Amino acid sequence: MATLLHVDSSVLPGSASASRSVTDAFRKAWEEQHPEGTVIYRDLSANPVPHITADAHSAVFADPSEHTPEQAAAFAGRLEFIEELERADAILIGAPMYNFSIPSTLKAWLDNVVVVGRTAGETQSAKGTPVTVVASRGGAYGPGTPREGYEYVQNYLGAVLKDMLGLDVEFIVPELTMAPHMPALADLVPLFEASRDKALEDAATKGRTLAEQLAPKAA
Repeated sequence: MATLLHVDSSVLPGSASASRSVTDAFRKAWEEQHPEGTVIYRDLSANPVPHITADAHSAVFADPSEHTPEQAAAFAGRLEFIEELERADAILIGAPMYNFSIPSTLKAWLDNVVVVGRTAGETQSAKGTPVTVVASRGGAYGPGTPREGYEYVQNYLGAVLKDMLGLDVEFIVPELTMAPHMPALADLVPLFEASRDKALEDAATKGRTLAEQLAPKAA
């Protein structure tokens, strides 16, 4: 059975969140295609992971036999997130843009799972795992747009997930999500709707396709 690690980070619940709506479409398609599979779910808004402390950081560079009680406890917490990453056959991440970057809760999760010598660096224990990132944003930040230079979500996550962790990264980008809520953007509502519909379709297709590909390997 294949395992999907699903991580959401939007502060908005359910359909009020563009990223959650799209990750939900992916997950539903995955579960319909592979109902006997396993889903590990992390809602980083409802249950934030701890930020890295000095003990959690230093424990990585010390022999476990020499850990202080504080280091041992802190690293045990990190180990839970690391093992979930390593156990996953596919990863799904909801990453809305907040103030041009990712939510701090998602950054904290990444800081916990990036461990040089295990998940990152020469070893990359989850190397090659497919990860689908739903990078929603209220405006438009693609090439040629006025705010292209403010796009720090895909650039950052590409560097961490692909370059540091060795994951196989694909982005789904629903944009202009603020258009229905801001009168000044009313003319952009059709573009928002087209972007939303494409993102939902792409997510469902990707979820179904990955389940088809991975389920036989994990059986």
